[in-house]
Amino acid sequence: MRAFRYRLYPTKAQETALLDTLRLTRELYNAALQERRDAYRKAGKSVSVYEQMRSLPEVKAVRPEFKRVHAHVLQGVVTQLDRAFQGFFRRVKQGVTAGYPRFKGQDRWNSFAFKQVWDNSRNTWFGPGKVLDTGRIYLPNIGNVRMKMHRPMEGKPKTLTIKKEGNEWYAVYVCDAPTRPLPDTGSAVGLDLGTAHFLITSDGEFVDNPRFLQSTLKKLRVAQRSLSRKKRGSKRRRKAKQHVASIHRKVARQRLDFHHKAARTLVNHHDLIAHEDLNVKGMGQGNLARSIHQRPPEAPAFTPGEERGRAAKLLLKAVAIAISFVQD
Repeated sequence: MRAFRYRLYPTKAQETALLDTLRLTRELYNAALQERRDAYRKAGKSVSVYEQMRSLPEVKAVRPEFKRVHAHVLQGVVTQLDRAFQGFFRRVKQGVTAGYPRFKGQDRWNSFAFKQVWDNSRNTWFGPGKVLDTGRIYLPNIGNVRMKMHRPMEGKPKTLTIKKEGNEWYAVYVCDAPTRPLPDTGSAVGLDLGTAHFLITSDGEFVDNPRFLQSTLKKLRVAQRSLSRKKRGSKRRRKAKQHVASIHRKVARQRLDFHHKAARTLVNHHDLIAHEDLNVKGMGQGNLARSIHQRPPEAPAFTPGEERGRAAKLLLKAVAIAISFVQD
């Protein structure tokens, strides 16, 4: 599976419809969570995902505005809640800290998904998310939204997620794309991870740490101080908050771009890549917290490489995310 992400440029009317869909799906999620919690507290029984899906027509009858939301989107909201509960109970059984599914505020709900966009029987688009010749995509009850398709989609699209990041909208397609094996290089390399340098290879190559956050700290400090002076609930505070979020978002994108380019270079030149198993989470609690990424690798990334295409796919995650060990 591969994800393809494209920028959307909705009109004002379309953005209003998108925001309305976000509001209704968040309301449905919170209502479904409330139903499950009340059913267990008052009657000692659990409500299944199928029972909640069967009640969706009743919700539409009582609340006609939900008819404007595609059925797959509403079903996906209920499924998302069920997955949250499954994860909660799984962590309880494992004896680890388990956070109970929480109600979603406006700042914690920024996407909705169509669970099926491709009709396998007819080998064509199911309807939602269809890419039109005019450079737009069709979203039911929203319209044909302009999309910048900067690269072609590969494989058959499975799902579509519409996501809002700040003031920007994105369409994320998950596609069943075939792997592309890379030619064997006969090379193996080990990685030494540090803070002075992003990484040092066993071949003696040094990759410098660009320290994107460090170069943005002054601008971020000014923006955060300006935010702290704004009155809560005011329009100026909302704009200042969006400005701070945009700075963080830019740093995150710079890091992601750098990590993927470094990972791609390693994958293209080596058949086997190994790195040390660091306790990054523990290291990040000390005085080097800013220099250490908070997501440690769970195990050494060691890929014997039966298929270079699969190795490339795994290593782009392992090196670009699990080895996102060092930040600024």
